[in-house]
Amino acid sequence: MNLKDMEKSLGILFNFKIPQNELVSLVCECPGVLDCQFLNKWEMSFSQLGLSTGSPSMVRSVLEHSRKYHLDPNNFFKTLVVLRGMGFNNATLSSVLEGFPEVLGFGVEDRLKPLISEFKALGFDNDLISGEISRDPRILSMELGELSRCFELLRSLKCRVAILEKIYSEGEFRAGFEVKLRVDYFCKQGLTRREAFEVLWKEPRSIVYKMEDVEQKVDFLVNRMKFNIRCLLEVPEYVGVNFDKQIVPRFNVIEYLRSKDGLGSPIGLRALIKPSRLKFYNLYVKPYPECLKFFGRYSEDVEVKSQQPVGLWKILKPQSKPATKEDVENMKVFMKL
Repeated sequence: MNLKDMEKSLGILFNFKIPQNELVSLVCECPGVLDCQFLNKWEMSFSQLGLSTGSPSMVRSVLEHSRKYHLDPNNFFKTLVVLRGMGFNNATLSSVLEGFPEVLGFGVEDRLKPLISEFKALGFDNDLISGEISRDPRILSMELGELSRCFELLRSLKCRVAILEKIYSEGEFRAGFEVKLRVDYFCKQGLTRREAFEVLWKEPRSIVYKMEDVEQKVDFLVNRMKFNIRCLLEVPEYVGVNFDKQIVPRFNVIEYLRSKDGLGSPIGLRALIKPSRLKFYNLYVKPYPECLKFFGRYSEDVEVKSQQPVGLWKILKPQSKPATKEDVENMKVFMKL
């Protein structure tokens, strides 16, 4: 590339008003964006589609992704037609393209349109679909039939009503997408899709916790506790309990006892998570008072509050029947036998 073309390319990039630090990062990571012919083509496309005033971050994402994967502006145009048909304005389109530029590589007829049609077939209207996509553009990464499979899991859950209410607190669509995020994450960590669905089905509370909390627990399980990710198949409760209040304190107690040779045999994940708080306390904390600093305060002398008014037992107590002479004789005969 000669100096004249370089200056022209930089001039086009400056016209997009991309911040200097992002522009430098873009050129370093993807030098191909300096191709003058490539930039001319996209500058014209942005202008024709009314996106010349789009956010600089969106422009950068589109340029970088299209150059890396050799995407044509024609497919970009078809994708925008589909999204605008759902009521997306330019601001929303910029947000979607900035957050998930990979959508430009999807086939419109064989991927994007069938995906939107599936959402509608499940009973969701354009407003809800577009709102969820605006909220998290990664929804467009779902495979055909994937959301339906997530709904099947949700409808088969057997758990307390309170947990179900939390799962569906932001709507059915969002609940299904939260399942998809966790399945993808577990698969990335080494489980199969079937195994990932199994873990979620056995421990629905993992859907209630934020994705960051689930990632924190798995990272602690693998890197700190040195357990294999497949342990979740046997003890799925691990991803459904509180990290700070249960997992960390119990692990610290076991680690302390292990360092002092206070354990007769290795403690597995099941023995660490399954016992109730009282049972774990009696087994590993009560015999070793110094472990209280790891486990936290635990009072055995807890006053149990009565669920009934004081003296109610007197009202409900059946009336006593006075013993007759015949009753006394019968009792004596019975005792002799």
